[in-house]
Amino acid sequence: MCGLVAALTASSGLDRSRIEQALDVLHHRGPDERGWWASPDGRFTLGHTRLSIIGLQNGHQPMFEDARCLAMVVNGELYGYRAIRAELQEHGHRFATDSDSEIALHLFARHGLEFAHHLRGEFAVVLADQAQGRLIGVRDRFGIKPLFYAVVDGNVYLASEVKALLALGVTARWNANGFLADQFMVRTDETVFQGVYSVPPGCMLIAEEGRVTIKRYWDTHYPEAGTLAADTRTDAEVIGQFRETLEDATRQRLVADVEVACYLSGGIDSCSVLGLAQKNATRPIRAFTITFDDAVYDEALLAEKTAALTGANYEPVPVSQQAIADAFSDALWHAERTMFNGHGVAKFLLSKAVRDAGIKVVITGEGSDEILAGYPPSRRDMLLYNTEGQDPQSVAQQLDELAAANQSSRGLLVADGERIKGLEVIEQRLGFTPSWLDAFGTTAAKLQPLLSPALGGLVEQANPYAKLMDWVDVRGKLAGRDPVNQGLYLWAQAVLANFVLVVLADRMEMAHSIEGRVPFLDHRVAEFGASLRVHHKIRGLREKWVLREACRDVLIPEVYDRPKHPFMSPPAKESGDAMASFVADVVHSKALDDQPFFNPTAVRGLQARLKDMAPADRAVAEAPLLSAVSAALLHQRFGMSA
Repeated sequence: MCGLVAALTASSGLDRSRIEQALDVLHHRGPDERGWWASPDGRFTLGHTRLSIIGLQNGHQPMFEDARCLAMVVNGELYGYRAIRAELQEHGHRFATDSDSEIALHLFARHGLEFAHHLRGEFAVVLADQAQGRLIGVRDRFGIKPLFYAVVDGNVYLASEVKALLALGVTARWNANGFLADQFMVRTDETVFQGVYSVPPGCMLIAEEGRVTIKRYWDTHYPEAGTLAADTRTDAEVIGQFRETLEDATRQRLVADVEVACYLSGGIDSCSVLGLAQKNATRPIRAFTITFDDAVYDEALLAEKTAALTGANYEPVPVSQQAIADAFSDALWHAERTMFNGHGVAKFLLSKAVRDAGIKVVITGEGSDEILAGYPPSRRDMLLYNTEGQDPQSVAQQLDELAAANQSSRGLLVADGERIKGLEVIEQRLGFTPSWLDAFGTTAAKLQPLLSPALGGLVEQANPYAKLMDWVDVRGKLAGRDPVNQGLYLWAQAVLANFVLVVLADRMEMAHSIEGRVPFLDHRVAEFGASLRVHHKIRGLREKWVLREACRDVLIPEVYDRPKHPFMSPPAKESGDAMASFVADVVHSKALDDQPFFNPTAVRGLQARLKDMAPADRAVAEAPLLSAVSAALLHQRFGMSA
């Protein structure tokens, strides 16, 4: 993985010092090498910081295809590149490096904009097509790798992180609409920075003459419910095909010229990919696990037993509340968005420990819940809206059991209290409200009293939920689909790329120059998951059924039988807790007074009430409180203006 910057300017080129500053702030993404290039007329600029993984000696970027006046920079990994390379060579293409990235340059030269369909992996690719006078940016299908852009005075800028755009000259201003979308978990392509947008997953950006066009080249496709019902595959066939597809995706992600490790928790996702990876590895894989001193949140025992079963080397990484408090501000600077829990900071600290151990590449389990309906809201949707053949009494009992089994997710993935006004637009347009939106709607209701009057008024004027539904192709992607799949599609559009893959993946990994590889989000695995009948994903209260059966041989019984436990860091326990002290310090600082989106008096009032709350209620209340703390620190770290 790497960092990239690019520009198509209206007349003269970028000042050299600005390019160097942008590459400086992306050094953490690529500490091994840097390079930049400007076209002879100065209008095109490409810059790159490299984390060398494949083609260690000769993978320098930018890369060039002189015959067609093409230049390119890539952030990410492209799998199956050896076979593609051989095919291109048969058609006369000559390669200058051993890098996987170079295939993108030759694929574009051969296929034009259709080249994106030939790419498999986690990537952001930017091409300067000088002959056509256009700059082209392509983001992978799920948005695993980031790609941001801004248009200023007819100049188009692209970068892996917003801070690099700021170094190029974009002004750091708050965007109220983007901030609201972040808080309500319905973000689309807007960011919290005014004028800065994210290229959506599965899309390409085409910049010409100061104008930007976004073109979608891929999207998740769930067959209509009637088509799924006609699927005649047996359970054994589905299990075997899924195992083969996932194992191939995992095997591809072991290809590297450096050591590949694994992030391991006590959940079925990371345990499965570790087991499959170890079966295809030539030496024991180092498996790194976050450990907490709170037994409710600690998964060390399950991870250690899984490592022993698979033959991997177990490497625990203790993370304390003090460490999370100390690193919170730095993790926010890398995330460039707010956080409602310390779990992202824990991943930030895990990545630091892994880098200190000499590792550059890890395989992770993110994405399984998104393709196989692993979160509690999907099971609730199954019970509530797939009612055919379900006994009402049994459904009511299972709903109670589901709520009781997910107390640590209350107020986050499980609804808690009243929903915020405005959420009813979802039901008006879909005929029901997916349970994850129900749950986040109750969190938003707790957040709303903390907002400033101006932002609270904007909630009424510009309903974020209506904006989400306007952004989604309801007729083409949701109508006629199973309710569980409708919920999964919306989650992937709103939460996966803009939160999960930011706070729990790329930004926390690349903060310490760690490349995260995600087998579950290989598009072949995801497309297979989308093709499955819902009962292959959920049976009763057992989520991810097909994964459990396909990987049963590499799972310890405790993991095989364990329900989903979302990864969270422990809440503050009492006033003496390091995180409680950290929150109190920020809440009573000038930083909270300076930010424009939260009412300081309301936030301080909530913080004062925490000590009198029951532990479960305190955990729920901490989410909006940490969002306010995040806003204060982001305002301070980025020097934001309203």
